Amino acid sequence: MTEAQGGLRGWAAERKGHLSRLRFTSLRLRLVVVFGLVALTAAVSASGIAYWLNREAVLTRTQDAVLRDFQQEMQNRAGQLRVRPEQYELQRTARVMAMSSQRFSVLLIAEDSEGKTVSANSGALNGFSLQDVPKSLRTAVNEQQKVDSANQYAYHLYWQRVVENGTPYLVAGTKVINGGTTGYMLKSLEPEAKDLNSLAWSLGIATGLALIGSALLAQAAATTVLKPVHRLGVAARRLGEGKLDTRLRVSGTDELADLSRTFNDAAEALEKRVDDMAARDEASRRFVADMSHELRTPLTAITAVTEILEEELEAESGSMDPMIEPAVRLVVSETRRLNDLVENLMEVTRFDAGTARLVLDDVDLADQITACIDARAWLDAVDLDAERGIHARLDPRRLDVILANLIGNALKHGGSPVRVSVRDGGDRIAIEVQDHGPGIPEDVLPHVFDRFYKASASRPRSEGSGLGLSIALENAHIHGGEITAANSPKGGAVFTLHLPKDASELAGESGGEGKKGS
Repeated sequence: MTEAQGGLRGWAAERKGHLSRLRFTSLRLRLVVVFGLVALTAAVSASGIAYWLNREAVLTRTQDAVLRDFQQEMQNRAGQLRVRPEQYELQRTARVMAMSSQRFSVLLIAEDSEGKTVSANSGALNGFSLQDVPKSLRTAVNEQQKVDSANQYAYHLYWQRVVENGTPYLVAGTKVINGGTTGYMLKSLEPEAKDLNSLAWSLGIATGLALIGSALLAQAAATTVLKPVHRLGVAARRLGEGKLDTRLRVSGTDELADLSRTFNDAAEALEKRVDDMAARDEASRRFVADMSHELRTPLTAITAVTEILEEELEAESGSMDPMIEPAVRLVVSETRRLNDLVENLMEVTRFDAGTARLVLDDVDLADQITACIDARAWLDAVDLDAERGIHARLDPRRLDVILANLIGNALKHGGSPVRVSVRDGGDRIAIEVQDHGPGIPEDVLPHVFDRFYKASASRPRSEGSGLGLSIALENAHIHGGEITAANSPKGGAVFTLHLPKDASELAGESGGEGKKGS
């Protein structure tokens, strides 16, 4: 592998690790996001309210001071002018009014002695003119209102905020009480706008700091909350791996501590239950083994007697009483069946106890299958499709048990001809046993390898023990193989045995070669 390939694989592994940690901390991320959203909402709301309140306070305070000063100047300065003043009088008064403490621009409008409209401004802000005053404001200022008990003056002070070229201004106007001179004022609110911008920046920085603080707080809270959850997850995985002595350290009295106590109680109960089940299972296996061994001694004697009785049945002298001949045949048949059952039980016991061993040898599969069929006189009922020369290192005796069960089951339940074919898959082989019967019902397929399973509950007693296929499957497993059952589309059942060509590694794991098989 080149250095570039190694770097690429390292990058991929590192990225995979980051992604797995991201998935693992998804709850942590959600907590941080929720904390951040709550803090952001609270900070933005508080900042918005604070900005709005401060903005109104600043603008109102400045506006009130300017309007109060302008109104005072109109009363003290413009109110002293003649009803029809001259241009120079307006100009002088406008400049004096603009020098007040608020420093605003002034525009005065009146009619002179000849009835002409004259105007004068203070000269600041590029020459404050009537065009700079909104039309709606001019209309309101010049509107004469009815004087009554509720309204003492015919003219009032009006104001409006405008924005020109991005700069905010306060524009106000009023008319003197006697209806002579009209005055307008223009005041820049740029200093106040800068103060408000500074306040907005300050509130924005405070919001950002609050968001960062909430993220750190969420991280700390998530670590505090999720650490026990992480420990619980690790303990649950260890428990799932079979380490039933796993326990959590419990501290505190909160809900997480209660959860840890509940987990420990559940783990303790599970460990006790599994120990009890293991003890009962061991006792059951020991009972079956002991029972099988105890049955072998009387069965040996009974088998010897039944062999003599069978010889008498087959003798041509006819010495057997015809009245008892059916009973003798039944005893012979049932004795054989009982003997097979005991042998199968002992084999199952060895598998359950883990004492079954492989005794390996190099075998030619075609020869092995032919020998199995020939030994049981099945040559006329079985078609073999196997080329010679396909060798495998297997346990011949256990392979013979598998084949005998699969072929015998096909002949008994499926009907002949039974076809046995061998496929070479490189490092594995497949032996397929297909019959021409009605097939296996769909509800039976998942249970064909179960011990003592009968396809028909109405016929619980049959020639078989119900252990043959399960023993065949165990022998396949000990080789590192598998057996599958299915129905062929052309009809009939198909059992396929998959085995490795070399089971030496498995034989080494289970005790090595040279030991006598069970």
